[in-house]
Amino acid sequence: MSDELAIEANGLAKSYRDVRVLAGVDLRVPDGSVFALLGPNGAGKTTMVRILSTLTRADDGRARVAGFDVVRDRHEVRRRISLTGQFAALDAAQTGAENLRMMGRLSRLPRAAARQRADELLQQFDLTSAGRRRVGTYSGGMRRRLDLAASLVGRPSVIFLDEPSTGLDPQSRQTMWQVIEGLAASGVTVFLTTQYLEEADQLCDRVAIIDDGAIVAQGTPEQLKSQLGHDVVSMELDGADVDATTAAIGQLDGLERVVDGADTLALYLEDGPGSIAEIVRRLDGAQIRVGAISVARPSLDDVFLRATGRRLEGRDEREHERGARQEQTA
Repeated sequence: MSDELAIEANGLAKSYRDVRVLAGVDLRVPDGSVFALLGPNGAGKTTMVRILSTLTRADDGRARVAGFDVVRDRHEVRRRISLTGQFAALDAAQTGAENLRMMGRLSRLPRAAARQRADELLQQFDLTSAGRRRVGTYSGGMRRRLDLAASLVGRPSVIFLDEPSTGLDPQSRQTMWQVIEGLAASGVTVFLTTQYLEEADQLCDRVAIIDDGAIVAQGTPEQLKSQLGHDVVSMELDGADVDATTAAIGQLDGLERVVDGADTLALYLEDGPGSIAEIVRRLDGAQIRVGAISVARPSLDDVFLRATGRRLEGRDEREHERGARQEQTA
């Protein structure tokens, strides 16, 4: 990872009709790094990616990708980036090799160069033996790897990955993580959105959490977790009233903060293990029954919960975009 910036955004703002999706977002992504943008559905992740990949224009603010302005130099930006969505954009009737050669020809590579590049990518993604098979016979993990390989035919310097491991089994997800790590090691900048906080923790040099169109936390995973500085006691409410449960627990020694999710309660404590017995005693005294109670060191999930006040759930901002397009064409 270098000190040069692959992506730089200043004050990006975007609204669809009367819905504000981005509210002045600033981002800095170093060259050769893996960066994750995390946030609930509807927080602005997809819109951010669309602006940075030149598919949507911001209402305000500026951004540079691979050294070029995303509006003024959008054609130069497009020559240097690749965008891979959640669903594989492959021709199931063709073989893996044929898909890659077709992408090479669409990228204006000579026929021989397209064939050579296809062979290189099949080997890089451990698909050489499957290269002669129709893509329709591939497993989900193989299709995802081939889709990523296709996005690299043109040797982009920045690649945007939208939910790269969604729907993959654990083994395929691990393979995908290895591929992403390999891309960063080769100097490619990876900008990903993900619903898996473990994925961001495992892969990323830096993460940013976006909520309601604004960045609410950013840094390295370790920096963000260390800022909590406390154990996290989590309890499943199992239908128990949040306010009544919080009131029953009351003020504990070393309690920094209480955060309630959709069906959980998280308590940030200096001594989590030493506090559980007292928590249970107080709940029993108030005749409140909850589900499992656990204690752990802070994770990115705890960082996310603290920053946004909820888990990864909600409405997707793509609904705003679809509504805006429908209104324009009505």
